[in-house]
Amino acid sequence: MTLPPALLNLLRQTFAADACSFDEAERLAYAYDNSRRHAMPDAVVFPTEHAQVEALVQACRAHRIPVIARGRGTNTTGATVPVDGGVVVSFERMNRILRIDPDNRLAIVEPGVLNGDLQQALKPLGFFWPPDPTSSPWCSIGGNLACNSAGPRTVKYGSPRENTLGLRAVAGTGAGFRCGTYTSKGSTGYDLTRLLIGSEGTLALITEATLKLTPKPSGIRTLRATYRDVGAAARAVARIMAQPVTPCALEFIDDVALKLARDYGGEGVPLAGAMLMIEVDGEPDTLAGAAEAVSRAAQGDGLEELKVAQTAEETQALWSARKALSPAQRTISPNKINEDVVVPVSHLPELVDGIKRLSAKHDVLIVTFGHAGNGNLHVNLLPRDDAERERAHACLAEVFALVISLDGTLSGEHGIGLIKREFMPLALSPETLGLMRNVKAAFDPDGILNPGKLLP
Repeated sequence: MTLPPALLNLLRQTFAADACSFDEAERLAYAYDNSRRHAMPDAVVFPTEHAQVEALVQACRAHRIPVIARGRGTNTTGATVPVDGGVVVSFERMNRILRIDPDNRLAIVEPGVLNGDLQQALKPLGFFWPPDPTSSPWCSIGGNLACNSAGPRTVKYGSPRENTLGLRAVAGTGAGFRCGTYTSKGSTGYDLTRLLIGSEGTLALITEATLKLTPKPSGIRTLRATYRDVGAAARAVARIMAQPVTPCALEFIDDVALKLARDYGGEGVPLAGAMLMIEVDGEPDTLAGAAEAVSRAAQGDGLEELKVAQTAEETQALWSARKALSPAQRTISPNKINEDVVVPVSHLPELVDGIKRLSAKHDVLIVTFGHAGNGNLHVNLLPRDDAERERAHACLAEVFALVISLDGTLSGEHGIGLIKREFMPLALSPETLGLMRNVKAAFDPDGILNPGKLLP
């Protein structure tokens, strides 16, 4: 696609010389994300204020040119790949924390603020923003909102949808608008804030977010439980989530993942049929009781060992297996297929057993771990050559079918993007997809916002 001269002129007028690039090398840097898919944009712009985004979208709409919002490119589903060319809008320079208001437990930020930077700014004030994806040191708040990216703390504190009060954004019409509230309660019309979160830039471009803050607990206790097999560990998850103390993290790691982590990280990683990493948080006078309640629930048929960390060093040692997983997987397969399916917690044993069967059926190595307290498991298929890659894609379709049969859904926090959109009819009825298309048409009547993503 070649941009019309009138649009080129407007881009140069709207953005400073260093904030608008047509250079091939720079465009290439914004042609891909962590999905390893890529497609070249025709231009990249770096807005610093809301008005520039309005002007850009209005101009691109007039010329029917695609507009693709981008955070820091950590997404794994191809959600920011400009498949039809057009203009990539990188929000990395809209990175100001505009206001922190402890009295009202809120912060107002621009979309380019890094998750980790926000957490550091909140720490001295005794607050945090609960969403904590693995990529938090380098992923942006805007990207977190676009995909509803969450992390381990979601089990207790919720995802971005539960931790965002309001947004400022620009629809595909070029009209700027605000939605949501500055209050923790509100019942005034449709909830457009939650609608935009997770919409992957297909409805509007977020230019500001009002986030709900949570007081930081003063203590945390870490437990590690190993089990005879994955079924025993999955049943323990259901027991833990059925008692009154909600852990702030409940991570599951299967036997294949443990062996892989041990090969990479050394003998500090236990060999077992499966493992749970559990954390509880709270005030000092309640912490011991919370840890004891969770420990009781973790015990049962198949438990091999239960350890409770007493020091920061012991906590770090207990987490060693989980932290070794990502680099260990890269040593096996640079073409890892990373999915983040979700099922009701009571169906975790069936999901884990089913994945084992599919791994054997298709002769593909599958490593399973993730946020078991939400029923959200990361299913990582690790093909090592072209033949295994073909079998992995056939296996993936059956994994999704298994998840849907267990009343689950395709994604918990990675989103749909480009890679999973063909599977959307598995999860949603034609009537539901039709309503979603109508919503898309209302926000973006000409279909210029992130075309080719999310909706099949």
